[in-house]
Amino acid sequence: MAKKIVTLAGDGIGPEIMKAGLEVLAATAEKIGFEYEIDAKNFGGVAIDKEGNPLPEDTLNAAKDSDAILLAAIGHPKYNEATVRPEQGLLRLRKELGLFANIRPVKIFNQLKKLSPLKPEIIEGVDFIMVRELTGGIYFGEHTLDDDKARDVNDYNVEEITRIMKIAFETARTRGKKVTSVDKQNVLATSKLWRRVADQVALDYPDVTLEHQLVDSCAMLMITDPSRFDVIVTENLFGDILSDEASVLPGTLGVMPSASHSETGPSMYEPIHGSAPDIAGLGIANPVSMILSVAMMFKESFNLSEAAQIIENAVEKTFENGIFTKDLGGQATTKEMTQAIISNL
Repeated sequence: MAKKIVTLAGDGIGPEIMKAGLEVLAATAEKIGFEYEIDAKNFGGVAIDKEGNPLPEDTLNAAKDSDAILLAAIGHPKYNEATVRPEQGLLRLRKELGLFANIRPVKIFNQLKKLSPLKPEIIEGVDFIMVRELTGGIYFGEHTLDDDKARDVNDYNVEEITRIMKIAFETARTRGKKVTSVDKQNVLATSKLWRRVADQVALDYPDVTLEHQLVDSCAMLMITDPSRFDVIVTENLFGDILSDEASVLPGTLGVMPSASHSETGPSMYEPIHGSAPDIAGLGIANPVSMILSVAMMFKESFNLSEAAQIIENAVEKTFENGIFTKDLGGQATTKEMTQAIISNL
């Protein structure tokens, strides 16, 4: 039976990189005999413009009924002061689908080492995964804003922490068997609970080493000794900050994919970068993060690791051939980069 994939091209460069991702998807599917159908839906700013809602019910229902979701990018400065913003649609989509686990691989491509702001000897061997809790914490707590004071509530319960910890430990079992749990337990009650639950879950994974890091210490180590990490797991706010810090290590946001998983429903795959409205329509956007998001989808939603590896190898081969988009120091257009990757599949 054909798999149903919902696509959310969104705003800015979103439609351009989505087109690239779908071309690689089609070429890979033909090679391995993968059957699928695409259901394209409005989402983000384009949905606000067309339907007055960043997440129309039709889009939400299609996403719930899918086997996987591909999201390109959302957002535009014109909504900065608007009552309804594209990001509200993303938060609601995560909540409605129960996308509690955000997975961001951080890997250094040999051909891109020169782009990293860190010394080559520091980024050598960097290959870790950020596991961020995505539907709890301060972003989803009570928010109060008065003229002279403000308040944001950070809530977590044992169940929320347990399930994200299990994701981290299961992931570590397939890699270097080490989990770094990040908190601020010397100050925050939620972090004290976080650490207690991490220790409890670790008992079920005796083959995996657990270490604890305070968030400020982890932020420092990510710059001074990033190769020490295998799997990092943390709560929503800390994960938002640390994953963006980690994204700088490879020297560009343009090559980093991500996945968001629920307990039982479809997963969503997306680049970690924004919508880059300043270059939208110029045909120079880097499609690699979108293409690698397709690779993650093959592996994690459809259990087709071979297809994922084919795509990843093709991307590496393209870099080895000296083909780079403008953000990587080259001159290749979005289309040229995409076609080069397809030819290397």
